Amino acid sequence: MRAVERDQTALDRPGGQEILTHLHARKDDFVAFLRELTLAESPSSVPDSQHRPREVIAERLERNGFRALRLSGRQHGGNLFARPTDRRRQTPVQLLVGHYDTVWPLGTLTDMPFEVDGNVVRGPGVYDMKGGITQIIFALEALAHFNAAPSVTPVVFANSDEEIGSRDSTRHIRDLAKRACRAFILEPSLGRDGKLKTTRKGVGRFTVRIKGQAAHAGLDPEKGASAILELSHVVQALFALNEAEKGVTVNVGMIEGGLRPNVVAPESGAVVDVRVRTQEDAERVSEAIHGLEPSVPGTSLEIEGAIGRPALEPTPRNRALWSLAKGLSAEIDLDLDEALAGGGSDGNTTSLYTATLDGLGPVGDGAHAPHEFLYLDETLQRAALLAMLLMEPASN
Repeated sequence: MRAVERDQTALDRPGGQEILTHLHARKDDFVAFLRELTLAESPSSVPDSQHRPREVIAERLERNGFRALRLSGRQHGGNLFARPTDRRRQTPVQLLVGHYDTVWPLGTLTDMPFEVDGNVVRGPGVYDMKGGITQIIFALEALAHFNAAPSVTPVVFANSDEEIGSRDSTRHIRDLAKRACRAFILEPSLGRDGKLKTTRKGVGRFTVRIKGQAAHAGLDPEKGASAILELSHVVQALFALNEAEKGVTVNVGMIEGGLRPNVVAPESGAVVDVRVRTQEDAERVSEAIHGLEPSVPGTSLEIEGAIGRPALEPTPRNRALWSLAKGLSAEIDLDLDEALAGGGSDGNTTSLYTATLDGLGPVGDGAHAPHEFLYLDETLQRAALLAMLLMEPASN
């Protein structure tokens, strides 16, 4: 981005309609970059596939005055961190977060090609969330076009393991969020009307393993201790933790156990998904799960797991950032609304440390579904909103 000698003021920075008009004039460029990124298929489960999309993003940022650092991954395809080369020291930082991995396996483009049909763009990952990455690039380029250097330095972090829990990248996101005055998460918006995700549930996974005692089911059943019988009690206890009115969901999604029909089962197990709205509920439910005790004599429980992604709660600083976006949206005739999302994102992590606004990405539908698409004009409008937010001064 081109540097300016002084911070932009309300008088000399571009208006929302100017930015939007500029972005609409670059619609073909927007689609071309999104196409290049989409054709670089990048399933989370294939680390080597992550290198090409990371290079596509890094090269574009470097062309626009950013220094891009390729960060190696411990278990996955690595991450990308970029900051302006001519950044000013001792200025506050704002964090832009996105991911370039997708849920789609290599070869998906054969049956699900990148297509543009009027205002609709289809393809694997265009909505979740290569369209969001494209918005970051074009919002930054719009500011450079108007010579509008934000007083809050924008830095970009993009990871390759978000779809599988960000286990490798969360340490980087946490460190960056601690240093930022705010974070914008370019995950897709919610629903075809494009609601921002101002609240997200925390997400956890727990594994329960039960050990019993094998015995012949016909000759010596009394000598056995059925791990499956114990599992039946555990499953009921877990489902009893559901509280719909509080938004607490506990789902036993997978079970296994036993050796054969004529053997009292010596082992069994279950995998449990937990969703909560607040950190208080997260602690309470986690304690209840880890506190389960066996009720069948001769059996024992081994329980592992935790709430891996904390809830994104409507904290005062998050509400202030939402209010800012809501106010700016009127300038570009955008009727912005908000909603609760049941799934987690990297915004759940940033929200622990800084003001966070999630769901700023594409408007469309079909995340993780064969009909995945985005609305082009509406997504450009979100890119304009992002550019406007980036120009805002740091809040106290």
